[in-house]
Amino acid sequence: MTTTRRTFGALATGVALAALVPTQTASAAARYRPGRLIARDDFRHGLGQWATELQDGGSVTASQGVLEMDVPSGATVWFKRRLRGPYVLEYTATPVSAGGANDRVSDLNNFWNATDVRSPEDLFATHRGGALDEYDHLTTYYAGYGANSNTTTRLRRYVGEAGVRPLVFDYTEPLLAANEPNRVRIVSNGSTVQWWNNGRLVFDFVDQEPYTSGHFAFRTVWSHFRITDFRVRELRQRP
Repeated sequence: MTTTRRTFGALATGVALAALVPTQTASAAARYRPGRLIARDDFRHGLGQWATELQDGGSVTASQGVLEMDVPSGATVWFKRRLRGPYVLEYTATPVSAGGANDRVSDLNNFWNATDVRSPEDLFATHRGGALDEYDHLTTYYAGYGANSNTTTRLRRYVGEAGVRPLVFDYTEPLLAANEPNRVRIVSNGSTVQWWNNGRLVFDFVDQEPYTSGHFAFRTVWSHFRITDFRVRELRQRP
């Protein structure tokens, strides 16, 4: 399959959603290269770099090299530091399926370049409790990989309005596999917005009015994930 791209203009005029899932191409992979390390967490020293928002409690811990999210409903874990593009962000997430109460393989989700229109200078000045509709006032990109009980994979571009979550891509695959690692790469490069999984380009979006800075978060719903190797690097165009 060939790579499918979507632009903000196409989204705004209601063009039908793409039917094909983009796959990695040599040209897409060659557009950029990672540079200086901006941020990282080896998850050996607790949650000092993170802020949690839990709908109904659960457990979020960081120790021995693993950020573990074991939650019965909505959960968002924010990186406290605001990021500014161009950058490439990477991490590995494994959905745990071992018989636990929350071991539902679903919802490897992310917010990035997020700002809350109610407190644009400080994301954390506005209280949110982990339920999805509490995030409608964000301007942000939102990827949901294997969401809705592992039946959908979608990209949305939130615009800061209650009840409005514009859909950019809507797929029925790729989806999560139990106990299999997902190496995620998020590219924020001006108007180019990409979300990769295990070397596959899942979302490739050209935003003519891009969100170029803001906060990143892990987001999930009723699931159990183990996350490792979080890092962010500045992005440099190849000559």
